Formats: sequence, C-alpha cells, structure tokens
Amino acid sequence: MTNSKHEADVAARRMDRAQGRGGVFELPSPFPGEPGIVRLLEPAFSQAEELSERLVSGEYRKPFVLEHEGMCALYFGSLRFQQSAMQMAAPHALEVAYTQGMMAFLLFNPRPRAMTLLGLGGGSLAKFCYRHLPATSITVLELDPDVIAFRDVFQVPQDDSRFRVVCADAVDHVGAGAERCDVLMVDLFDEDGVAGALTRSGFYRDARAMLSGSGVMVMNIAGDKASYAPHVALVREVFDDNVIAMSVREDGNYLLFAFKNAGFEPRWKWMKSIARELQGRMGLDFPRFAQLLERGQAMRLAQRMSY
Repeated sequence: MTNSKHEADVAARRMDRAQGRGGVFELPSPFPGEPGIVRLLEPAFSQAEELSERLVSGEYRKPFVLEHEGMCALYFGSLRFQQSAMQMAAPHALEVAYTQGMMAFLLFNPRPRAMTLLGLGGGSLAKFCYRHLPATSITVLELDPDVIAFRDVFQVPQDDSRFRVVCADAVDHVGAGAERCDVLMVDLFDEDGVAGALTRSGFYRDARAMLSGSGVMVMNIAGDKASYAPHVALVREVFDDNVIAMSVREDGNYLLFAFKNAGFEPRWKWMKSIARELQGRMGLDFPRFAQLLERGQAMRLAQRMSY
C-alpha cells in the first residue's frame, strides 16, 4: 500500500468513527462448530445476516474478534488467520507459544532501556512487556487503524510517558531512523508469509542501524521455507551472520535473534542463572528457551533455514 493511499484510508476510517459510523457491532458466531460472540468494527445499523454471510464466506476483509468461554481472539478475514489470543481472566498472560519465546531476548539483555514492537495484533507482547519491564520505554507500530481500534477489547494500556501505540507503516518508520532502541521485535506477515516488503525496502539494514550498540532484533518466522529463506539469508548478511535461530514446535514457528555487536558471544553457563531468575519473576520457561537457543546455535539452525 502506498503512503498516500494508506494515509487516505486511515483518515477515512477515523472520520467514520468520529461520525459514529464505526462502533463495535456484536452478533452470534456464524461459524459452524465455533460458538461465541463476534465483535466487528461496524455501525449499529449494520445488517447482522449480511455480515454473517461475509464472515463465513471469507469476504469480510477487516479484523474481528471472537469471544467464547473466557477466551478472546483476534482474526483477519477468516478463522484460518488467528492473530492473537487472550484469556480474559488473565489478560496479561502470553497464551501463544511463539510470543513466549520472543521474550527470550531478556537472556541477552535483561534490562533494555527502549524497545520497539512492529505489529500490535491483540497486544499480547506489548502488555506483557509493559507490565514486566517497568523501566523500559515501549513503542508499538501498527499499520491498520482497525487493529488499534480493538485495543480496549484486549486491555492494551493507554499511551503514557513510557508507552505509545503509533499508527504508521513499520517499514517507513524504521527507515526514517528517527529513534534508537535496544530491542526490536518484528512480527510482520502478509498473505504469503513473512511480509515480502521487508526484503525489498532495505528494511533489515535500517533495522540494524536503529539498534543500539548491543541491540538485538527478534523476529517471528513462519510459513513455507521457500518464502522465509530469503528473509533469513538477508538477516544473516546484514548482521554479519551473528544470528541464532530457535524452534517453537508448538506453533511450527521459528524465532531469529540477530545481534548488532559483531563480537557478541552468548555466555551460556552464565545464562542459566539469569534464566532461573527470569522464570521466577515472569513465569515463563526461560531455562528451556536458553537450551533451545544454545541448541539452535550448535546446529547452525539459522544457516540451515536460509537455503
């Protein structure tokens, strides 16, 4: 999407909401075998039957929420593309395995001063970091204003002195080089897998430049190897092959950890005590993350993923 088209689209959606045409519309789930309540960003006078037909056929192109038995999930287009999930009784927990694994960056930098998240979704990672890293400044970039409009449903914190959600194109924002961070979390996908724009825009070089001297980029990788291998190869090239991959078998995903400091070497023995401390503080299995990362480095998993 070009900048001008995106900006016009964002302006139109904001105008709709300002004029009362873009509230949250609820209807019973129309999906066979998937009971619950569906929430959509539609005006109150919308026709439930028409919306139901569009949802079931896959013609509904905006994000929507399905709530059932204490779980709340964000979807795009159809139930095949779940973006985020939240347990309503524990809204700050990380329900999806790969999001837990992305927090393994803390094994390398337990006290980041600033971090940037690319992609809001249901805000799982943003909420978790906001709660557990009180000394960290957090910026979240999200292209779709409809995703941001669901922030209250998913109990994403309001903007304050150390937390903000920005409606912007992540590639453009990173390319502008207006800020620095210690941690950059990348979770950007299109219909073909990892967002293709990332290999066509100089994004990875801009991302490396955005990081502080000891910064780390954490990236979610999923989809067919043919689609993600060029991304992994480019990350390896840009970061001088100082990249470690970790497998998340529960989701079928991989995570890349790319380090700006070319001389960085993980201190695996020292990391065990850090992992136990982080596990006690945050409730995630950091000792297992450390094992998976060490195994990934030993197996040269990132290198194998790139060809």
